[in-house]
Amino acid sequence: MGLSSESTGAAVLNSCGTMLLAQKSTADDKVIALAGNPNVGKSTVFNNLTGMNQHTGNWPGKTVANAQGNYQYKNTRFILVDLPGTYSLMANSEEEEIARNFICFGNPDAIVVVADATCLERNLNLVLQTMEISDHVVLCVNLLDEAKKKKIKINLNLLSEELGIPVIGTSARSGKGLNQLMDAVWETSKQNFHSHPLRIVYDENIEEAVSSLEPVIQKSIGNKINSRWIALKLLENDTKLLDTLKNHLGCDIRNDHELCEKLSKTNEYLERQKISNDDFRDRIVSQIVKICETISKKTTTCEKAEYALRDRKIDKILTSKVTGIPIMILLLCGIFWLTLTGANYPSKIIANGLFWLEDWLSEFFISIGAPLWIKGILVDGCYRTLAWVVSVMLPPMMIFFPLFTLLEDLGYLPRVAFNMDNFFRKACAHGKQALTM
Repeated sequence: MGLSSESTGAAVLNSCGTMLLAQKSTADDKVIALAGNPNVGKSTVFNNLTGMNQHTGNWPGKTVANAQGNYQYKNTRFILVDLPGTYSLMANSEEEEIARNFICFGNPDAIVVVADATCLERNLNLVLQTMEISDHVVLCVNLLDEAKKKKIKINLNLLSEELGIPVIGTSARSGKGLNQLMDAVWETSKQNFHSHPLRIVYDENIEEAVSSLEPVIQKSIGNKINSRWIALKLLENDTKLLDTLKNHLGCDIRNDHELCEKLSKTNEYLERQKISNDDFRDRIVSQIVKICETISKKTTTCEKAEYALRDRKIDKILTSKVTGIPIMILLLCGIFWLTLTGANYPSKIIANGLFWLEDWLSEFFISIGAPLWIKGILVDGCYRTLAWVVSVMLPPMMIFFPLFTLLEDLGYLPRVAFNMDNFFRKACAHGKQALTM
């Protein structure tokens, strides 16, 4: 994307506090962003490539965790940045905002989007949005072994032709395809790499609005970032992007009178066409979804047409307006009941054992003639408090967290977030916050 070190340097990143600074040891190092939906094996790809050469932390100023690692390939050091799992780059949540900002302003040499081969259509949404921002994109179609079990076949060559980017199939758990993936990343990360990614064409009104605004944006910010994508975001009234552009690129387009005047006229044109900001975004999303569906139908074949029928039937029950929330309440109440009731028995056993040991320790200190204040500090104070905490807290944790993890592995927690999203949006929050509450 041609961002300069001045526009993406340490001072800028630290001042805005929304991105991870990937430190290069030499100018030849390559920064690779690893993006993907949750539960597509992205972390497995990351771990297999980086091995022990990685460290974790939090994004500056955020509670969202990040991981950064490096690996050597063809005498080149690659710095791999594992972005938060996200379904889109619309910046509706903290994870989406972080992923979008790093892809736009973190100056990655290439972006690897990891997709789930068993549900390619849904994963292509993130791929297409990423391709709107950058040309240096590689699609890693992971979990091919799971797709094979479900009798799903993906024509990777045809998929590459349709998208106009390199597409590599992998089974990251067994390490299959990772060498080919590294070859593709190595080629894509070169400065002279040229690809012809699929250009999403929206309806006539949107295209006219974008084509009217894009030249003025190009004049204002140059080649620092994809001007067509910026035009789309401005017409969506993405106010967060304005502050982000100011923080990362040092240009406040709100002070560009020509651009503001053109944006105002373009918005008036959209209003005359009866296209509000929400309608504009809906049309963008709908077109991307249609393209995902078309490409998926062309490139994916299933021997069992009903392979996802069971999941869809389950979704109709678990995310229904009628049954979704009652089932959620019953299920979560059941987990809490199991946690509280089930913890009573191991808690009693642990408490009996620990307090028996307390009596023995008390007798030991008395037998050796230790001062009462030493016994009070060590036994009545430290040990008794520790015994209470362990006997009361450990059993519920041992029951609750495995059960909650089981719900996550079964894919139920995203459905909870979906069910609660409308309620939480009314409080200017997000459905995923229901899980922490």
